[in-house]
Amino acid sequence: MKRVAIILAVLVIAGLILWATVGGGFQGSVEDRLEDEMVAAGLPQPMAECMAGRMADRLSIGQLRKLESLRPEEGEADIPLNIAEFLERVRRVDDPEVLEVSATSAAICAFGAG
Repeated sequence: MKRVAIILAVLVIAGLILWATVGGGFQGSVEDRLEDEMVAAGLPQPMAECMAGRMADRLSIGQLRKLESLRPEEGEADIPLNIAEFLERVRRVDDPEVLEVSATSAAICAFGAG
């Protein structure tokens, strides 16, 4: 009986690992959260959906966490009025890869190729 429980536990753990890595189990939730944050920041939903997918694929969790700090500075609107203002806030994160991925994602998604 003990052996069956151990085998069952190993199978469950292996299944969770496969779901999280190969099956994209965590990817979907990260992408959805990123999309929600971009919509809340003022991006149109189709643009946010496109950009979130690309950014979730290309950035690490640490880099995505840096984007949580995109708050307006004194004198700025609460919501960026255009993509240039959004990218200016991303530039403040001080991570060249985050800026590059954000800018290329914005450009690709703006032209509907995403």
